[in-house]
Amino acid sequence: MSNILIEKLIAEEEIARRIKEIGQQISSDYKDKEILLICVLKGGVMFMTELSKHISIPVDMDFMSVSSYGNEMTSSGVVKVIKDLDEPIKDKHIIIVEDIIDSGRTLNYLKQILEGRQPKSIKICTLLDKPQTRKVEVNVDYVGFNIPDEFVVGYGLDYQQKYRNLPYIAKVRKEYV
Repeated sequence: MSNILIEKLIAEEEIARRIKEIGQQISSDYKDKEILLICVLKGGVMFMTELSKHISIPVDMDFMSVSSYGNEMTSSGVVKVIKDLDEPIKDKHIIIVEDIIDSGRTLNYLKQILEGRQPKSIKICTLLDKPQTRKVEVNVDYVGFNIPDEFVVGYGLDYQQKYRNLPYIAKVRKEYV
């Protein structure tokens, strides 16, 4: 089994504060509307559940699973839909909730798929953003934190399906056996 050495990048308290702010902003932006939060599994689950607690308007939730990483630290560039939505999104205001946006390929692909289903609006919300690593332009409406080009784990983000349960974001220093 592989293990990694990590260094804390964003503390649990900072994450909680920023998620509350984003929830308040979404509530203000969508006043008198209902929204559908679409969580990109698995990494976005912790972020979406905490975010939804701070949104004061009606919220529905659905889930998609897409992958471009596999068990690697870099994106393969090939996006696969593993689990699709359970309900139609036509004429709904949707917010795609992501854990991290890196190259932008996955989110660009996902947004194109969802636009074809004719929602009223699509916005993107991410906990972490690495705008300097974009390969495809993606407009992100709500950003928790811009981070450097580091591989990170914690708060839903994983390395080989591990470390998701850390209550903070950590950068990976190195892997050891």
